[in-house]
Amino acid sequence: MTEFSRRVEQVSISGIREVFEAAGEDAINLGLGQPDFPTPGHVRQAAVEAIENGAADAYTSNKGTLPLREAISAKYDRDNRFSVDPENVIATAGGSEALHLAVEAHVDPGEEVIFPDPGFVSYDALTNLADGTPKPLGLREDLTMDPTAVEEAITDDTAAFMINSPANPTGAVQSEDDMREFARIADEHDVLCISDEVYEHIVFDGEHVSPMAFAESDNVVVVGACSKTYSMTGWRLGWVTGSHERIERMLRVHQYMQACASAPAQYAAEAALTGPQEPVEEMVAAFEKRRDVVLDGLADIGLDTPTPRGAFYAMPKVPEGWVDECIDRGVIVVPGGAFGEGGEGYARISYATGMEDLKAALAVMGEAADAVR
Repeated sequence: MTEFSRRVEQVSISGIREVFEAAGEDAINLGLGQPDFPTPGHVRQAAVEAIENGAADAYTSNKGTLPLREAISAKYDRDNRFSVDPENVIATAGGSEALHLAVEAHVDPGEEVIFPDPGFVSYDALTNLADGTPKPLGLREDLTMDPTAVEEAITDDTAAFMINSPANPTGAVQSEDDMREFARIADEHDVLCISDEVYEHIVFDGEHVSPMAFAESDNVVVVGACSKTYSMTGWRLGWVTGSHERIERMLRVHQYMQACASAPAQYAAEAALTGPQEPVEEMVAAFEKRRDVVLDGLADIGLDTPTPRGAFYAMPKVPEGWVDECIDRGVIVVPGGAFGEGGEGYARISYATGMEDLKAALAVMGEAADAVR
């Protein structure tokens, strides 16, 4: 048989999937990175109406419908400290495609991409698929990314660095000072900053701030999505925004690999962004209560856990064998090593599930801790 490409051979199936496949049908799943809330009713209805009136039958503009891009632009005016021209937005098949576009359009073979370790599993894989050189960077004790460490890691071969706040898998939120520094680094070193902000509205302590608010050049690209904020993971609707020149290059990739994002999902996303935001507020409040229960439970077990200030993940330090003991007892947690070498000795726990399941899972986690000590 013919050989496979070197790029694809450098990418493996996610370690998260391996954990799921090892679990029983009745397991409590704390490994899923998606909200357990339904997509808001008015969002679903917008898609239904678009389908029924024929608006979703055809391709949209490659960039997405103008009303959706205007809604995304209005969202930045409303929620963030910068403005976006609707012409400088591409609607994508989730935040994952947006990240792919950003990497493909800016990374040449052999060029380095710096990203957090532990970090979202796609960062390393997308770098390899672009024939770039992954450069994972360890985190501070609180699991935030240190701008000084990023700046020291930049070389003449660095094409981009990725930041993620609030972060998957850690739940960490970068400070405003950090974001200001990331923007300065991108400006002064003429290196692209790719800011993954898909969890931007799920913040419990402080506020989300984007480096785009401080950038003095066009060296920041922002990735967003409806997936987490509006519980729309299955709708696959995200976006990427940046300067006109950068968007035009990313569009060249998007138009050949995707043509356009799903039309029904675009109409749903427009309704999500322009409609009532109370469902988001209710969901975030529920996640914060769950976070506090999880943190208290992990502390009672004796597991040291940096306080997650956003997203819906906690990442405790765990003893060897603890993850396997949890899975054997019917509670799925993800070993930190699935997110990079820096995650070794940690585990990721998603609290995007009901309170009763969380409490039951914490009891099992305590038994698992006793078993390995």
